Amino acid sequence: MPLEKTRYIWMNGKLVPWDEAKIHILTHALHYGSGVFEGVRCYLTPQGPAVFRLEEHLQRLFNSAETYHMKIPYTLQELAGAVKELIKANGLRECYIRPIAYRGYGEMGLSPLTSPVEVAIAAWPWGVYLGEEGLKNGVRATVSSYRRIASDALPLKAKATGQYLNSILAKVEALNRGYHEAIMLDSRGFVAEGPGENIFIVKHGRLQTPPEEAGILLGITRDSVMRIAENLHYTVEEKDITQQMLREADEAFFTGTAAEVTPIREVDRQPIGTGKPGPITVRLQREFKEIVQGKNPEYRCWLSFVEET
Repeated sequence: MPLEKTRYIWMNGKLVPWDEAKIHILTHALHYGSGVFEGVRCYLTPQGPAVFRLEEHLQRLFNSAETYHMKIPYTLQELAGAVKELIKANGLRECYIRPIAYRGYGEMGLSPLTSPVEVAIAAWPWGVYLGEEGLKNGVRATVSSYRRIASDALPLKAKATGQYLNSILAKVEALNRGYHEAIMLDSRGFVAEGPGENIFIVKHGRLQTPPEEAGILLGITRDSVMRIAENLHYTVEEKDITQQMLREADEAFFTGTAAEVTPIREVDRQPIGTGKPGPITVRLQREFKEIVQGKNPEYRCWLSFVEET
């Protein structure tokens, strides 16, 4: 999906015109993937634009940076303010937000410690990641031949730029096979996640999702959906999921900032359940939409309003 330009990108404390937000060719992160990032969404609510779980996303950014020995030269509160400033400066009502901290120009080689830590935030209008049709009727997925990186190879709690080469291979393979998305297995052969999404299945009215031991990123949307489901009195289990369990599920869906709650209608040409989004998936999808649009006061604490009242 092509990017839609906005007026400004926030870079190292300043609003910079979109086309002038540039880095040096010898930026360390460009060569070695030494960066950490987040994906966040802003939604239009009756009280104006609001960012969904902004502080949790930024806290994970700081945690990821610490894992990779990066000292972000701003506080969490300063970056939260920068996100709101950027949204207002660009006149956005709904948007996707990409904060990134990365090792800049200063040193070449595997030791990054003298390279400066740069920070940028971009925001732009971005529709449904897996398509409106997929959101409504479900997507077609395939089990990837590429395994999810093992947690003893890289720290998977960190959302780091270089780690997503693994996801890119799985995504491109799925597209080349004619599917919308991939499903990756962990190093043990259990279901892990999509290239950029967590995964849930539903069986006999119970939700199941892979545990941390499956090498997953602990997604914030995943956490949100688990809490919403429990508040709706569904049982939610974190457990290893086999390929057979996936294919025999009554329902399945992806979760993520970009994907939101996207049903999976088939895996490798085999329909999941009826081959249509199931009732629990549809209910969770509806509840999630109402929450992010500010229509459920019970979850107001998850929203950071761009114009505080």
